[in-house]
Amino acid sequence: MSLPLDFHPALSRPDLLAAPVAAALRDMPGASQMRVAQIDPALVDTAAFCERYGVSPEESANCVVIAAKRGGETTYAACVVAATTRADVNGLVRRHLGARKASFGSVDAVTAATAMEYGGITPIGLPAHWPVLIDAAVARLGSAVIGAGIRGAKLWLPGSVLAGVPGAEMIEGLGVPAGVPV
Repeated sequence: MSLPLDFHPALSRPDLLAAPVAAALRDMPGASQMRVAQIDPALVDTAAFCERYGVSPEESANCVVIAAKRGGETTYAACVVAATTRADVNGLVRRHLGARKASFGSVDAVTAATAMEYGGITPIGLPAHWPVLIDAAVARLGSAVIGAGIRGAKLWLPGSVLAGVPGAEMIEGLGVPAGVPV
């Protein structure tokens, strides 16, 4: 049985947003179009969330943080892909970032750098120097559900607003179908 989500204007419920997300929304164009809903934090993983709340995976997007290494330097970038895909980390992302090696950022490093909870990482409110790579297919969605910076909430927003996140770069083919070798 699915439960309906009770969405509120995101700016009216800062208690459902990580602090950097709430701060970023105050200055972000399109923030008035965003909605936030409280969820069971145990159901933050995409499959469980979609099943419980009746949201299709096609309208859900995941944000993953990539650690890109070249020489002795590590830089971070966020990748936003549809929940039905996975980020092409070792191909497209690595080349785009000019890295010798790219991998998912460690939980401790990512949560410390973002002040967000693991499982709720979102492209809104990330450190300003981080690139935000968004699969162009996600930006074309009429609406998308993404993390709110905490495990206990989800944001709903038009894909076009997601494309306007500071630092965003639209990349065709960033998300590849799960199970497809790259």
